[in-house]
Amino acid sequence: MAADDKPKGGKPEQAGKGGAKAAAPRPDKGGAPKDAKGARGKDKAPKGEKSAAPAPRPKDYKPRMKAHYEKVVRDELKKQFSYGNVMQIPRIEKIVLNMGIGEAVNDRKKVDAAAKDLGMIAGQRPVVTRARKSIAVYKLRDGMAIGAKVTLRGDRMYEFVDRLVTIALPRVKDFRGLNPKSFDGRVKHSMCLREHIVFPEIDYDQVDQIWGMDVIVCTTASTDDEARALLRGFNFPFRQA
Repeated sequence: MAADDKPKGGKPEQAGKGGAKAAAPRPDKGGAPKDAKGARGKDKAPKGEKSAAPAPRPKDYKPRMKAHYEKVVRDELKKQFSYGNVMQIPRIEKIVLNMGIGEAVNDRKKVDAAAKDLGMIAGQRPVVTRARKSIAVYKLRDGMAIGAKVTLRGDRMYEFVDRLVTIALPRVKDFRGLNPKSFDGRVKHSMCLREHIVFPEIDYDQVDQIWGMDVIVCTTASTDDEARALLRGFNFPFRQA
């Protein structure tokens, strides 16, 4: 009877493909099943967790310097220059911040570091400026990155004026006032800051190198005297002639 139970060929029957070994689950190479690994991974905090987005501004928000212009400066200019129309009263049109990095010829990373700091100061992403022609003496090639610039308008422009006049200029070493003759004849005022770390957005401990920057204030005035009176209304500290 035992002989009849054996299959033909004398070999025992296999329990399907893979045999009995395939039926038993194989442990993973970590000593723990995949489900347990997934559960532990979910409990961990994600890397580089994003910070919370800043709260949106209220609809009636208005920068302090903009409100000061509308309430005080505009009326004073109208009385001083006897404007017949409100649209004749000059105002600040835009502010251009520029950083020139001469060392970028040898190290491209310095332009990226300067652009990052300029973006923190301005509150918006700057544009990398590039050389327009090649100069062999300075090892400069056409299209090489040599600096960064940014143009501010609207609320950001007024906020920058507030930080510049209230915080940055008083922190300048041996500051004796702005030159009242620094107008180019086209109602634009230019000033040079030797250290960009005077702005509160820059952390001095994280700065590799100190850069200088140019600040150009463009107005809609007709003459330099009108533009000078406009900037005096914003408390620009001009030297006494």
